[in-house]
Amino acid sequence: MSVNKVILLGRLGQDPELKYTPGGSAVCNFSLATTEAWTDKQGQKQEKTEWHRVVVWGKLAELCNQYLAKGRQAFLEGRLQTRSWDDKDGNKRYTTEILASTVQFIGGATASNNSANIDSSYSQAPAPAQEYQISSDASFAADDIPF
Repeated sequence: MSVNKVILLGRLGQDPELKYTPGGSAVCNFSLATTEAWTDKQGQKQEKTEWHRVVVWGKLAELCNQYLAKGRQAFLEGRLQTRSWDDKDGNKRYTTEILASTVQFIGGATASNNSANIDSSYSQAPAPAQEYQISSDASFAADDIPF
């Protein structure tokens, strides 16, 4: 038995990038920053930020592209996936990314994406009826972005 599960809460480092495969499937890529803060033995505040590559497929990819933007907070669940390819020089390259199955959009919409304020959760798992829970949350401001 094994488990491959990732749960992250962080902020987007850039606007999502939406593409379509030749077969018409939507795929969205973005980076998510998670930050850990602590006080060291000398009493100095320390902080470390980890960057995560996130990949989302299907209708959820389209929703992420529509409602997420740089600085927006997101909570996601998914699994780790490592891919490999050969670069133009023939070297084997690897990347590890999170294949997200659920994404919750936290906070309000940003200025560049002001079509709606959304606090929504949508899962890629097939459901009989797809429902989107939309509510207002104006507590997010540009000053909240740590980078």
